[in-house]
Amino acid sequence: MINTIADFICGIPLFILLIGGGFFLFVSSGMVSIRCLPDSMRVLREKKTRDSGGQISSIQALASVVAATVGMGNIAGVAIALVMGGPGAIFWMWVSALVGMSTKYHEGFLTTRYKSTLPDGSPAGGTMYIIEKALGQRWKWLAVTFAVAGMFGTLCIMNANQLTEALVSTFATPEWLESDVTVGFVSSALGWSRDAALRLMIGLGIAIVVTLVTIGGIRRIARVASWLVPFMVGLYFLLVLYIIITNITEVPAVFRSIFAEAFNLRAGWGALAGIAIIGARRAALVNDAGIGTATIMHGASSNTDPRREGLIAMLGPGIDSGFVCTLTALALLLCGDFGTADGGLKGLSIAMDAFGRAVPWGEYLLMLIVLCFALSSMFSYSFYGTRCASYLFGERIGRHYIWIFIATLVVFAVMPLGMAVGFCDLFYALMAFPTMITLLALHKEVETNKSRGETSSPRLL
Repeated sequence: MINTIADFICGIPLFILLIGGGFFLFVSSGMVSIRCLPDSMRVLREKKTRDSGGQISSIQALASVVAATVGMGNIAGVAIALVMGGPGAIFWMWVSALVGMSTKYHEGFLTTRYKSTLPDGSPAGGTMYIIEKALGQRWKWLAVTFAVAGMFGTLCIMNANQLTEALVSTFATPEWLESDVTVGFVSSALGWSRDAALRLMIGLGIAIVVTLVTIGGIRRIARVASWLVPFMVGLYFLLVLYIIITNITEVPAVFRSIFAEAFNLRAGWGALAGIAIIGARRAALVNDAGIGTATIMHGASSNTDPRREGLIAMLGPGIDSGFVCTLTALALLLCGDFGTADGGLKGLSIAMDAFGRAVPWGEYLLMLIVLCFALSSMFSYSFYGTRCASYLFGERIGRHYIWIFIATLVVFAVMPLGMAVGFCDLFYALMAFPTMITLLALHKEVETNKSRGETSSPRLL
């Protein structure tokens, strides 16, 4: 029953809400993601953006948001989009990225305007605070709905499970699995199969790494994200650049196929709509625009200027669905084989195979990147869940949520996905509904920016 409900809500209703609502915000804001992109790049380079005043800075908040959203969906998700919609789906991923940038702008703006201050003096924000302060107490039930959904929706079920699956399939040959002494000892001690014992060991390793980072709180997460994100995106860019250079003569044909197939009417308008929906939905699920997680991270920034934070926040989908997904698409269209991709891991396997053929040691370098992608998501998502728990139960009780989060990493590494994924997807969608309702209800506040006298410079206005 849970899977049936999750499949329904995460289908057309969620797509209409995220893409349709995002497109409304894009148009009503005067295409802010295009019009103000130069301002965003300029603000990103300013010293004020890097100043944190003892908290996290705007650029650290952006890095932490990107760390959360840049994950295996940027690799496996793109492969699935290419399988289901062909090269034309990539064009619609770009369109969705522009729409998502506008949504993230509204999220960054509103969470900064309506942020709260914790007992220790640090700022806190999120959809729940926006609802409570802007819409009033009679809408608090919607804020509570978001916070409850956030506690469960940000558990890294897919990340822990698929990272474990990817590590096992890449490095654990049947011969090694049968001969390894440590795996054999754990298997005998627990009475489990060797495969399950290895998954448990990997899950414990993941949990230890995540603990070392997250136990230091948001400041350590932000510091790790601020160097991990440039490293993993930069290394990924170098791998794809190598593939492009070694296949340079085929690159023009790849871009022609993306634009040609995006508007291909050979199979009729229904097929064109299907391709557009596939690409847009994949991008929306990858960059989290409209889900509300970005409001939590940007609300923790020391910045108090809503317009400035909105301009920084809107760069997230551009980096994620725009840049990183485009790198994956180019590599796969140049070297990939899409004949067998029918699931998330199959999509990842196609990417591993493509990079392995095109780059020396490519599958292992890509595995390193996937490891960084997955872990970085876990770091930021642990903070999201902790903030939601703290909103519901208070700071003293809420901080213990992190131990539940870490324990579930081990559990999800071992267990089959099954109902757990449907359960998590359902709560993930339930985060989107309060967030998008709030953004749409308050969109005029964002666009006029007159009622509270923000200190943004005339150029930004």
